[in-house]
Amino acid sequence: VFTDTTLSGEIGTKKKVKRLLSFQRYFHASRLLRGIVPQASLYLLDEDYLGQARHMLSKVGMWDFDIFLFDRLTNGNSLVTLLCHLFNVHGLIHHFQLDMVTLHRFLVMVQEDYHSQNPYHNAVHAADVTQAMHCYLREPKLANFLTPSDIMLGLLAAAAHDVDHPGVNQPFLIKTKHHLASLYQNVSVLENHHWRSTIGMLRESRLLAHLPKEVTQDIEQQLGSLILATDINRQNEFLIRLKSHLDNQDLRLEDAQDRHFMLQIALKCADICNPCRLWDLSKQWSERVCEEFYRQGDLEQKFELEVSPLCNQQKDTIPSIQIGFMTYIVEPLFERWAQFTGDTPLSENMLNHLRRNKAKWRSLLHKQHSSSRSNDHSGQVTGSQEQTLNKEETP
Repeated sequence: VFTDTTLSGEIGTKKKVKRLLSFQRYFHASRLLRGIVPQASLYLLDEDYLGQARHMLSKVGMWDFDIFLFDRLTNGNSLVTLLCHLFNVHGLIHHFQLDMVTLHRFLVMVQEDYHSQNPYHNAVHAADVTQAMHCYLREPKLANFLTPSDIMLGLLAAAAHDVDHPGVNQPFLIKTKHHLASLYQNVSVLENHHWRSTIGMLRESRLLAHLPKEVTQDIEQQLGSLILATDINRQNEFLIRLKSHLDNQDLRLEDAQDRHFMLQIALKCADICNPCRLWDLSKQWSERVCEEFYRQGDLEQKFELEVSPLCNQQKDTIPSIQIGFMTYIVEPLFERWAQFTGDTPLSENMLNHLRRNKAKWRSLLHKQHSSSRSNDHSGQVTGSQEQTLNKEETP
């Protein structure tokens, strides 16, 4: 359906559709082989904006960090600016003897491989996840054991975990018989692609070319393990394992394997931490992710495909989607994370935001149902509405 010429007038040109659904690297060749040399983005900012951005970076470890404001202050270069700063703060440039020009070139490649037209899965989301990861890496229970390699892996995985995301989910790729679904045999399709794209850019940029081959190979494999952990279909697998470790008190963070597991958990938390942010930030992310869902649903309806769960704008409201997400995905993970960190100020702050935000979404859901009742001439709530309301009111 994606090569149908009827798309040209509705979604864009054939080339744009191919870019959207075959991903930015659809030529299956590097930029260098295509004769395209990655260029650094221009920073056309006046001193006032630069000063504000620098001031924000001085508070990059604060949980109320506003990534949307920071992106505006950096002229859409939040991911590049943030990573350059964090690599310096954590001493990674000196420790790994990284070339700043090469690092910047690599980060620009990563940032540009995100699709800016995606409401949610874009470079700003990657920057937001990276900032959260930085906060988690500073938690004393974890920070006391982390090596420079752990920190670099955590930050790189956060920055690149959704690179080249097409704005549609795995079931969509499978039912449309996308070539990536076949390539990865319908298993963690997007996550495998994010990982492989990241490795391609690392090799193109030669960021780590000066390190021993066995070191770079280990970094590439561990990046894959971290990024693949963000597959939401593996949520229960990681929760069960984390619960077992916490209940048995057998986590040994001196052990590289246990540290890597907790880095996976930290990245999973960072990836879905939006409901734990301040309401104004959390609400923006909620609206963005639902807009991306609805766009997929519109595509599915257009081509007479079964509309995926959460993607029907007429049936799946933002409050109901968010309440379900918080209840079944976010709360179980962050409660275990707080158990691991030992109820630190950050963990308590996140859980408090989560509870308050959930209460606000519940209030908005009730208002929607009240409005629906008043518009119903019979004065009766429909069966589906009553079922939804009862479900959401269940503790």
